[in-house]
Order: sequence, then C-alpha cells, then structure tokens
Amino acid sequence: MSAARPTAYTRKDSAPPKPGRKTATTKRKADTGPPPVGRPDVRRRTDLLAAMLRIRRFEERCVELYSAAKIRGFVHLYIGEEAVAVGVNEALTPEDAVVSTYREHGHALARGLTAEAVMAEMYGKATGCSSGRGGSMHLFDASRRFYGGSAIVAGGLPLAAGLALADRMRDMPRVTCCFFGDGAFAEGEFHETANLAALWDLPLLLACENNLYAMGTALTREHAQTDLAMRAASYGMPAWVVDGMDVDAVEQAARRAVEGIRAGTGPHFLELRTYRFRAHSMYDPDRYRKKAEIEEWKSRDPIDRLTHLMRDSGELDESELNRIEQRITDEIDRAVDAAEQAPEEPVEDLLRHVTSTSAEEVSRP
Repeated sequence: MSAARPTAYTRKDSAPPKPGRKTATTKRKADTGPPPVGRPDVRRRTDLLAAMLRIRRFEERCVELYSAAKIRGFVHLYIGEEAVAVGVNEALTPEDAVVSTYREHGHALARGLTAEAVMAEMYGKATGCSSGRGGSMHLFDASRRFYGGSAIVAGGLPLAAGLALADRMRDMPRVTCCFFGDGAFAEGEFHETANLAALWDLPLLLACENNLYAMGTALTREHAQTDLAMRAASYGMPAWVVDGMDVDAVEQAARRAVEGIRAGTGPHFLELRTYRFRAHSMYDPDRYRKKAEIEEWKSRDPIDRLTHLMRDSGELDESELNRIEQRITDEIDRAVDAAEQAPEEPVEDLLRHVTSTSAEEVSRP
C-alpha cells in the first residue's frame, strides 16, 4: 500500500533560531511527504487489519447495545476513521502519551486498552477503565499513558501541551500525541497550544482528524481557508496532509513526525483527512450530509482497502480473515458478558476521588 504524496509545509530555512532552542536538526526543507519505506511484511499488515476490525466490530456492537438501552448517554462512533487511530498509535511507544477527544473508543482500543475495560465503562460499571464514572466520552488509563477524552471541543490540547512540557523539562525522550477534530481548529485552545508548542519546541504531535464536519457544520462553511496543514505551518512547525483512509500512509506519516520530534525539531502537525460513516452521535439525525457523499467515502473504507490489497497480493485468504473475525467476535462477546455481570459503584463510594482522603486538616488563612 503506497502512501499518498501529501502536501508538506515546514519552517523556513532562512529563519534565525530562537534563543535556547535546539538547532542541530530543527530545519527541514519542504518536500512532498514521507519517504517510501520497504514493503511491510504480512504479519504487520495482518496486525493492522485486525486492529482496525477490532475497533469496527466494537463500535458496531455499541450501536446494538445503545439501541437496546444497555448503553446510555452520548455515544460518538469512530466507524470509518479506524486507519487514523491504528496508524498513529503504531508509531508511538508505550512510554509516549496520548490525549483524545470525545470520539475516543478507537483511540483507546488502538492504544491497548482491553475491550472488556472499555465496554464496562460504556455500561457505567465499576470495572470500567474509569471505574464507570466517565462513560463513552471519558475513557482513561494512566498505566498506558492514555490520558482520556474530553467532552469539551479542543479541551485536550492544553493538557497535551502540559504533558509535553513536563517531559521536556525532565529531559524525558517521550512524545505526546493529541488527537482532535477539525472543529477544534476553530477554537482558541488550538492556536494557543500551537503557538506555545512551537515557541518552546515541545515534543508534541498534533493529530488533526479532519472528517469535514464539526458536528453538523461543514468545514467549508466554518473556515475561509480549509487547508488546515498550511495554517498550522504558520506557527513554525512541520505540517502536512495525509490520506486518513490509508492505514499504511498514516503510519508512515506518523513515524516520520515522531522521529522528527524525538530528534528535537519541535512539534509536528498532521492533517489526517478522513470521514465518519455514522452521524456525529447516536442522537444525531444526520440531515446535513448528502447520501451520495457518504457512499463515496464508504467506497474508500480503510478496512476494505487493506483487505482487498492483501487478497490481491496473496497475503490474506478467506480462512485467515474468518479466524481474525471470530477471534474479535469472541473477545467482544466476553467483554459484553463481563460488563453485564460487573457491579455498579456502591453509593457510599460516590465521593471517592472527589474530596481529599488526607487526615490532615486543610489550613485556612
């Protein structure tokens, strides 16, 4: 699967270095995107396919459970965008940090959270990854450095900058990746974060999932300039556009960005052009998009794309695909069964994690 040749924007080579900034590898000449890499082996592609299928089948089960009133509250599905979560997370290490959005099921599963922990959280059960207190929009697992989603558009961006700053101040060779949508680009938090990240050379990967709609508002009705990568580059950071429906292209772009960040070149921005096949949320009647547009994007389904490529190259046969599907089905079945049987948090524990448990009295002036 060849990577698309994305538009790239970088800092100008003629710009003088800012005081106190690392300059050994800071400047990059503008190019046409990530360089080609060697042909991935079959095992790697199979793993990428399985990871995307795992997210898709989990989301589809959530639709069934929501319709059966097993899951309540707001639910924002990731169906169609799986290549972004899987490709970007493939380029990160367990030591790196991930900050997500309210459309976060895919990010959490790609990061390594178990289907059982995420499903229990969807049910609001005590065994969930956030002890049942977060639900769909607030998945969290500090052990995997997955610092959760936020119901506030662009709310994760300042938090990600803080995590990256902490790592930089402690000379930790880690990267913080912040996922956010095109709607967040219109918020002040994005511009404040981008400015400070570039000013301080923070090890921050800004991964913009541009699915063309901020809730029900089309990108073209919200932004006079829709080339988000070009606008991000104005802050003095490398930025480029990636085909977000191609998991291989996403992984290559993310690896290039992460390698640059680790080399001390400061923050990088990826505009991952993707599409959600479902409505904004389960409550959304989805009347703002034309059916023909949705079907056109479905023809670029990242899962079908990789499946067809592997079949055509002889890397995948029907029996292997069936084994992958069955393994994922069994995993999700177990997760649902566990969530059904899991306990809810006792009423007497509702103030846990809300007030201090310290025995020392807080001093008052």
